Amino acid sequence: MKKLLFLFLFVNLRSSAQINPSNITIARDSFGVPHIFAPTDAEVAYGLAWAHAEDDFETLQLVALSGKALVGTGLGKKGAEVDYVIQLLRIRQTVDEQWNTLSSDFVTLINGYIAGLNAYAAAHPKEVKYKKAFPLNEKEYMTAVVFSISLFCGVDDALPAIIGGKVATIPGFKTDGSNSFAMNSVKTTTGESFLAINAHQPNTGPVAFYEAHLCSEQGWNILGGLFPGGCLIFHGTNENLGWAHTVNYQDKFDIYQLEINPANKNQYRFDGEWLNLEENKAKLHIKGIPVVIGKKIWWSKYGPTLKTAKGVFALRVPALMDIKALEEWYRMDKAKNFTEFYKAVSMTSLPMFNIMYADRYDTIFYISNGKMPRRNPDTAYHWKSTLPGNTSKTLWTEFKPISELPQYVNPPSGYLFNTNHSPFLATDPNYNLDKNKFDKTDGWETYHNNRSQRVTELINGDKIDYNRFKQIKFDQQLPQQLRYNYGIDSMLNLKVDEYPVLKDIISTFQSWDRKAIASSKGAAIFIIIYYYLAERLKGVPSRQITKTEAIETYQYVYDYMMKNFGKTNLALGDVEKLVRGDDVRPAWGFPDVLTASFSEPWKNGMRKVTGGDAYICFVRYPKDGSLPKIESVNTFGASMNPASPHFKDQMMMFQNQQTKHMTLDKAEVLRTAEKIYHPQ
Repeated sequence: MKKLLFLFLFVNLRSSAQINPSNITIARDSFGVPHIFAPTDAEVAYGLAWAHAEDDFETLQLVALSGKALVGTGLGKKGAEVDYVIQLLRIRQTVDEQWNTLSSDFVTLINGYIAGLNAYAAAHPKEVKYKKAFPLNEKEYMTAVVFSISLFCGVDDALPAIIGGKVATIPGFKTDGSNSFAMNSVKTTTGESFLAINAHQPNTGPVAFYEAHLCSEQGWNILGGLFPGGCLIFHGTNENLGWAHTVNYQDKFDIYQLEINPANKNQYRFDGEWLNLEENKAKLHIKGIPVVIGKKIWWSKYGPTLKTAKGVFALRVPALMDIKALEEWYRMDKAKNFTEFYKAVSMTSLPMFNIMYADRYDTIFYISNGKMPRRNPDTAYHWKSTLPGNTSKTLWTEFKPISELPQYVNPPSGYLFNTNHSPFLATDPNYNLDKNKFDKTDGWETYHNNRSQRVTELINGDKIDYNRFKQIKFDQQLPQQLRYNYGIDSMLNLKVDEYPVLKDIISTFQSWDRKAIASSKGAAIFIIIYYYLAERLKGVPSRQITKTEAIETYQYVYDYMMKNFGKTNLALGDVEKLVRGDDVRPAWGFPDVLTASFSEPWKNGMRKVTGGDAYICFVRYPKDGSLPKIESVNTFGASMNPASPHFKDQMMMFQNQQTKHMTLDKAEVLRTAEKIYHPQ
């Protein structure tokens, strides 16, 4: 232990020579949210790492292990699978090759963050669960970041599809995701700009939002959400402007099938020549196994390559070709106006996410953001399906500028919204973009989902006040026209009297008002139907379910309720629970309502909410130029420590769709703080 502590201290002294923890102030508000103040951005990042480690050190350690490709040392074989993918994708090699493309001020920032994380580990050795996680260096950190971003771009779906022999198409329509709304004075009754940030994420784990306020004397003053390991705010608001992210589903990567030489299984054809696959070994360190396990990995001109029983496939992912996504977020964090913000987004290093923007100057903006390759427009190639990997005609090498991405600035309607649906359905129909003017090879979404369909019902021609703006986000009603993958008209049209055993369930469901409230009996039936059909019809193209399937589904619901609850007279909150430690509460929501929730089987037939509505933040920008008015709520609280008073102190507010007051005003924060201290 002494040797380990010495190593921590050595690295900490080396990497934080310019950082004096006494210059850094962490102020915890009454909900435990950290507000971090320091002279420099790097010192603020140091304080953020320290504060986040106080609240969720175990998750941060796993992030650190991923940067070293050593997750297997902590999580065994399951973790080794992660390490294999990181090495297959050559992320660390890309980080090494592109390191000098990062700006010096940004490198200083991440070094400050890493110094804070290493310092916390050194000061709290008993909390270090995974010994290989520390010391962490800057390139290991960036490897973890690039890996995480690649997962958001679909690598986590693509690799299992390739290995499992299911690579014909890339998934399109999704019912999960997030919501974002922006309005300016054209639409608001007060003449202010409004912004709603509403991420649908897991409520725990490596992509659960953590709320923080970062404030330096170098012009950084921003509050919002970040993921574990983030050294800055991913979406939120500064003094002048703010933005929200939602996941978008344009074609973010391509899969190729290689033509292999029958005489040499390690050669593939490319433009009429046989080229050698590059072969290496992933080195896997697995907990409980004393030796390093070697597993072959391959690389072709297209990128990471896998050999399977169905052939040899390669993956080409823009997210793996640019390590500056985090720097782009940093520029967005520090932008003072729309011009500076747009310049930051123009880096096109952030390879995914819709961006919904509003500011104090009455500007609203929406872009379906991405790092989009310039693909061959030849209609012989179907870019959303598996492509021939034997020709340079499918090997793209350039990326599009921001000007070629779907985007809106101040539409005459005065409002913009996205719920993971089409960027061509983002505002009043009179002002939507024409999808035919955009490159079809990009695979832009063209559909409504239930949430976007519902928003179009709620945003009419009238101006909207702030309370109504919040009510739209908290709406729990499905739209009149359902947009799920599988149509349930047959379930709604069955004649009740023909099925005496199922009569109560059928009549309750058919009379349901389609609201996702905890007290709803129709919603209880729906959530069981939803997950049953999602599993039973997995992989089946969208269609109406048949009458036979409708009867079978009702029978399943009846049997499920009787087996697990002994009755059918159940409300949604009886079946679905919001759980934190030993605190179990009736939950509302289900997939693809504006107050979405996603759940998994828990116990005794009940389902436990694992995500959906998560970090919610509302911002209004006063016309007089004063600081924005901010209110927010997170699912549970600021801390992952069950002993902390902030482990679940936002849970009731979240359940009741209430928010807490937040501020960027340093004086107010310090005056009202629950605790003020230095990270040492």
